Amino acid sequence: MTERRSLRLPRLLLVTGMSGAGKSTVLDALEDMGWDVVDNLPADLLEGFVRGAGECRLVPAAVGMDVRSRGFDPARLPSLIRSIEGVAPEVLYLDSAGTELMRRYNETRRLHPLAPDRPAEDGIARERRLTEPLRTAADSVIDTTDLSPAELRDELRRRYGDDSDQPVLTLASFAFSRGISRTADLVFDLRFLPNPHWVDELRPLTGEDEPVRDYLCSDPSWSETMDRIEALLIDWIPRYWAAGKSYVTVAFGCTGGRHRSVAGASEMAERLRSAGFSPNVRHRDLASPPSDTIEADPRREAEAGELNE
Repeated sequence: MTERRSLRLPRLLLVTGMSGAGKSTVLDALEDMGWDVVDNLPADLLEGFVRGAGECRLVPAAVGMDVRSRGFDPARLPSLIRSIEGVAPEVLYLDSAGTELMRRYNETRRLHPLAPDRPAEDGIARERRLTEPLRTAADSVIDTTDLSPAELRDELRRRYGDDSDQPVLTLASFAFSRGISRTADLVFDLRFLPNPHWVDELRPLTGEDEPVRDYLCSDPSWSETMDRIEALLIDWIPRYWAAGKSYVTVAFGCTGGRHRSVAGASEMAERLRSAGFSPNVRHRDLASPPSDTIEADPRREAEAGELNE
């Protein structure tokens, strides 16, 4: 494995995307992992940075470029970076929902680079249109809307760390009430299963606790559902990798993101490990508090309505 790695070209990663989507965090994380990093490099200096003093590059390099960079041309950049010889070029586009970008700009009180004298939302809309060619041409897109800085760093270590030559499989859980997972390639909706939230002794627990998993397993549909999803993933995941997709995220959703989805992602991780895979597990909404309002049970509401008639 060491010999094979030494024969491979060093990686050259263009980190770009929406302003405020986390470029600085990404570049800091890559630098911590031993990458050569430079931010806001003018486009006409890109090849010079890669070549250095004419020596052969031995370590991976990351270049941050966005609308503030001199010579930034979203339509030309992908072909420019892929024309450089002696490296393995990649484009990483960082995205985030407009509402989240607005929140970040309001929180930091910074002006948007494309709207210094107007509301930030004007600059966000303009930048999204301007960078669409880059997003389309990108090898990878990471949506940071729901990721904390620590979670983003974990994702980068999985993708660009020492073992990044191996395909990355992530199993995630999320709450539909807080928005569908934006990073998922496959989504499985587990809301049709009995909801442990409405069992008093299970409400404060999560899908990582044995009583919750025992409760779900007592329903015949649980094992049947897990069996079918496992068979599907064992068949599909290698097909994704064979097609060149290096990062596959499978997400399980339920209403509150604390019970069914967590148990589903955790059990599927155990099943796939037994099948020879090495999945990572991420629970997006596990720390959210229980809420009867969020977990509104249509059957309970119907029963209440009948009693009131």
